[in-house]
Amino acid sequence: MPGATMDSELPVEPQSIKKLSFKSTKRALDLFSPIHGQFPPPDPESKKIRVSHKLNTEYGGVESVGTESSAHTASAKSQSEKASTTSNVLALPGIATIGPEQPNDMQKGAPQKDLVISSTAQPRGPSEVGVQGRSTAVVPAHGSSERNLSTSAIMERIPSRWPRPVWHPPWKNYRVISGHLGWVRSVAVDPSNTWFCTGSADRTIKIWDLASGRLKLTLTGHIDQIRGLAVSSKHTYMFSAGDDKLVKCWDLEQNKVIRSYHGHLSGVYSLALHPTIDILLTGGRDSVCRVWDIRSKMQIHALSGHDNTVCSIFTRPTDPQVITGSHDSTIKFWDLRYGKTMATLTHHKKSVRAMAPHPKEDCFVSASAENIKKFKLPTGEFMHNMLSQQKTIINSAAVNEEGVMATAGDNGSLWFWTGRVVIIFNKPKPLFSLLLFNIMDNIMAGSLDSEAGIYAIMYDLTGSRLITCEADKTIKMWKEDETATPETHPLHFKPPRDIRRF
Repeated sequence: MPGATMDSELPVEPQSIKKLSFKSTKRALDLFSPIHGQFPPPDPESKKIRVSHKLNTEYGGVESVGTESSAHTASAKSQSEKASTTSNVLALPGIATIGPEQPNDMQKGAPQKDLVISSTAQPRGPSEVGVQGRSTAVVPAHGSSERNLSTSAIMERIPSRWPRPVWHPPWKNYRVISGHLGWVRSVAVDPSNTWFCTGSADRTIKIWDLASGRLKLTLTGHIDQIRGLAVSSKHTYMFSAGDDKLVKCWDLEQNKVIRSYHGHLSGVYSLALHPTIDILLTGGRDSVCRVWDIRSKMQIHALSGHDNTVCSIFTRPTDPQVITGSHDSTIKFWDLRYGKTMATLTHHKKSVRAMAPHPKEDCFVSASAENIKKFKLPTGEFMHNMLSQQKTIINSAAVNEEGVMATAGDNGSLWFWTGRVVIIFNKPKPLFSLLLFNIMDNIMAGSLDSEAGIYAIMYDLTGSRLITCEADKTIKMWKEDETATPETHPLHFKPPRDIRRF
């Protein structure tokens, strides 16, 4: 009867997922390693063979190794015919492993044709010897004898050689300039290296003497905060862009606006001048990078393709001449002749707010909240990540001619990085790898944490002074500490275990 059947069945004990997981783990251990507490016995023969192979630069010792391995094969074959109950080594199902002290217990029922090593075999080539020249052969029981099992588990690892960063004097703050009434959002240095200008949320542009830090001039004309500044090296012009959608050209001989460039549909976040041609590039919240003729005020191209704000631009004299970073987490290379995209880099996961080209090498760095990455030019090939993470939104980055990179964060942190050649896996591979050597907690006493952000940084033309524009309405100037030595300020560098290359 159905009722009797139901009563005769035993009730199923409810078990937790944790208990079931433990049972499954124990079952797997019982299957693959019957004796949990014991390690596999040492194998002096294989160790001796490995050492002898190290002494041979070529595959000259293959014949003698093959003779020893054939002797091992005979002993292993006789042992596999005996019935045994336990095994002290880990064995994978479907794989026959031969060794002088390794009984093949897990493969008692496997046919002996799986053991393909014989004393009359032909001399083996390098691919058949395997990595590190092991004399023992591992052959899949259910596949072709030509395929060798991956030897990554027994391969001797070459330790990574991490470079120690080149010692640089720590940077120190030697001047604080106040004068703006709002956040200082942008900075540009004069090509003669005598003055610099800053743009602020108080809608003014101020020009300061670089040597003394004194205010020389204040320019008004924008009706919202100024996010981009650039000074021409060929003309007496300065260019500014802001959240008021305006791009202005200032004549510094008359100290007034002589041209305005109309076309942006929203705030303009970034601005750059081409190094050889009289064109201006601006990017903003309308997701477009616009190319302007400086003299005629005409728009040459509207480089459209980004899905979000274009917040960083830099230019080069050769292709790709225009490189843009966006809040859509992509970097685009542009063909300036046709106004089309040459390449799109999608390595970042968050907004690319800052980019900086290397002054001497064909490479650039891009910074976002998750990491700082380095790319090769002109191909855009990804090179590597930085070894440390600033763990904040990085608003600006700059590199001087000595290869010292500075990155400024939204939390007020200012990090300095240096570079040298890296050798990875014993293969010389020149990489300008950036390693952190100096961290500055750029927070003034008594200031609020919300006012600790750094919005823009720039080196002067010599690369010996750094200017930072900050949320506490100040401008700070930094230089290397002349009194510091490697003894007074030692370099504490702990090599990481590995590097994330993607």
